[in-house]
Amino acid sequence: MDTARIEEVVGDFVHLKKRGTSLIGNCPFHGEKTPSFHVSVTKGIYKCFGCGKGGDSVRFIMDHEKYSYPEALKFLANKYNIEVEETELSPQAAEAQSAKESLYIVSQYAAAFFVKQLWETDEGKGIGLSYFKERGFREDILKKFEVGYSPDVWDAMTQSAINAGHNIEFLEATGLSIKNEKGKIYDRFRGRVMFPIHNFTGRIIGFGGRTLKTDKNVPKYVNSPESEIYHKSNVLYGLFHAKKAIRESDNCYLAEGYADVLSVHQAGIENVVASSGTSLTVEQIKLIGRFTQNVTILFDGDAAGIKASLRGLDMILEEGLNVKIVSFPDGHDPDSYMHHVGAGAFKTYLEQNRKDFILYKANVLLKDAGDDPIKRAGIIRDIVESIAKIPDQIKASVFIRECSSLLEIEERILLTELNKMRSAKSKKTFESNQRASQTNNYAHSSNAPEPLGPPDNLWDDAAGPGETQVQSLAEDHQEREVVRLLLAYGHEFVNWDNIDDMYIGSFIMQNLADVDFENALCKRIVDYYKSEIDNGRLPTANHFIKNEDRDIADLAITLSTSEYALSENWLNKHQIYVKDESMHLKATILGGIFHLKKHKVDKILSNLLKEIKDEKDMDNQMILMQRYGVIKGVEREISKFLGSVIVK
Repeated sequence: MDTARIEEVVGDFVHLKKRGTSLIGNCPFHGEKTPSFHVSVTKGIYKCFGCGKGGDSVRFIMDHEKYSYPEALKFLANKYNIEVEETELSPQAAEAQSAKESLYIVSQYAAAFFVKQLWETDEGKGIGLSYFKERGFREDILKKFEVGYSPDVWDAMTQSAINAGHNIEFLEATGLSIKNEKGKIYDRFRGRVMFPIHNFTGRIIGFGGRTLKTDKNVPKYVNSPESEIYHKSNVLYGLFHAKKAIRESDNCYLAEGYADVLSVHQAGIENVVASSGTSLTVEQIKLIGRFTQNVTILFDGDAAGIKASLRGLDMILEEGLNVKIVSFPDGHDPDSYMHHVGAGAFKTYLEQNRKDFILYKANVLLKDAGDDPIKRAGIIRDIVESIAKIPDQIKASVFIRECSSLLEIEERILLTELNKMRSAKSKKTFESNQRASQTNNYAHSSNAPEPLGPPDNLWDDAAGPGETQVQSLAEDHQEREVVRLLLAYGHEFVNWDNIDDMYIGSFIMQNLADVDFENALCKRIVDYYKSEIDNGRLPTANHFIKNEDRDIADLAITLSTSEYALSENWLNKHQIYVKDESMHLKATILGGIFHLKKHKVDKILSNLLKEIKDEKDMDNQMILMQRYGVIKGVEREISKFLGSVIVK
């Protein structure tokens, strides 16, 4: 737990930028364009102020990777090369834990089998290895990506795995082995060169196999089917090997095929991934967005293919990424062009031929339209639709200006069309949200359990519904504020006038001895805090942040983080020194305690007023009025004290 630094763990999945004392990024748990996900390095926690998720390094891995607690610990141990010693599991626990793990194990076994076949067998060397060498691939690149060969035998891999003790059930679940209608088991990938697909952490989750036969009835590529560990829409081929380079270069090259990735790596460019032979998905775009906001698409030179691909790339703009295009001449793809011109010339070509996606799209489509005015009008609308998907208004306006010149049409007309499209989209989104809201309201009113009534005590009906609700919200806020102060400063030593040799936590507990907390979670934290102090221990914020009770941990994280940070520019640029609450701890702590007490007293007074109003007996009314006078005196003293604390 001490080794797994929150910024390193989260930084593997989220593109973080420094803001004040925190790091911020787009939340990986819900779709957002404006960052609301904060990481506190000093506290070792993360918190999203959009969806509310928060926790430490282990909780992040559990939530993001859908791991159990032990699985998350193993993940982090592996990341930091920490050996994990395990006690013997019960048969039930072992079975539950091993089912998914077995899929990884058989995938790793198959990969090792294919690699061995490629490098150590006559068939592998004569067919598979010679194919790669003819294509110009170096051995170090083939070994880096664990490329292999599946022999052209009905069930060579399956039988080898079974003989090694692997269960046929898991071989079938990963798609490595297939059972036909007659119950016969055979290898899915026989007679193919193999490209193992790694997940984000480097574990093998699937395969792509390319046939070396010229028979048109045999599909050129065969990929692993969906499984519990492999979901192709969430995977980018080569990302495990590329993630560090993507971060460092702040750019990701996106190719189409496995061989393209290997070739670009061979050219010395490691920040490249491929969509594994599938159409690009939003999930894959978000994967790239964790590391960079800049994507460069490597297009094959086929004109028809380029036009088809252009229509599907607007989703990258919608995710707020900057998109550039590099296309290759004479029908080349990245793989063939790299081997055609060599690594040095290939690298230079990429650097000199990047074009902005919008302008590239306009040029390609305009050439196709020629002088046909109807086609040109359609293309102009198509271009504006792409620009309308860009969330950044400044970026969109720049493209409008450039396209105005390129399309030979007034900027004003393009802006009018852009605003129309955005207005229609906003209206559609609003109506969709309204329908969803109505559905949720209906579900809530129809199916949700009735809320629990308030506790049966003399404060219940002290005021009308509106006033009671406002009082309750204010009181809840003050209770949470006192708990926040406990977590933030409870371990600090008091050094105030007439008060010394005491921790702030103990001081707060002494002054809250006569206060009952209404918020159930706050009450549990305060009660536990008090019991720990009574036993000679002083809890820290971390104790609650890492609490096994998820509700307590969530509240502790929420109260220990803030989405706002004081800008360093106040001091650095304007020479204005702004004191924070820690510079006035006495006023902060006493203010928190007595604001809460004032809310409790105000609630009693409100209740007494109602009792006085409802009481018919004059003697009883006088007793209530006397009590009201005493409590009112207490309220005045608290208000007077709060005024002096705030002023000082």
